[in-house]
Amino acid sequence: MESLIKYVQDEYIDQKNFPEFKAGDTITVYYEIKEGEKSRTQFFKGVVIQIKGKGKTKTFTIRKMSGTFGIERIFPINLPSIKKIEINKKGKVRRSRIYYFKNLRGKKARLKEAKT
Repeated sequence: MESLIKYVQDEYIDQKNFPEFKAGDTITVYYEIKEGEKSRTQFFKGVVIQIKGKGKTKTFTIRKMSGTFGIERIFPINLPSIKKIEINKKGKVRRSRIYYFKNLRGKKARLKEAKT
């Protein structure tokens, strides 16, 4: 069964080349939205909370603050509507999934920048 799933993934999912990022990084995802016959590009800028899965079925969760509300969005890495991903800041965190980030407010919600 696993070989069948792997075969379908290899044949029908196109591998895209995006920059490497990890939890704690601030990224901007540009994706295309189709409304009827029109299409436009929209961006979502936020902090990567987690990266889940492996290979072509990998997903990542981004969290951004809109006023006092936190908005999270999950993107599959090989979503056809994703046009590009930009890394704005490299964050320094000690965990691969930073769920504790949801409860932080104000100055405590800032992440240290990683030295490159």
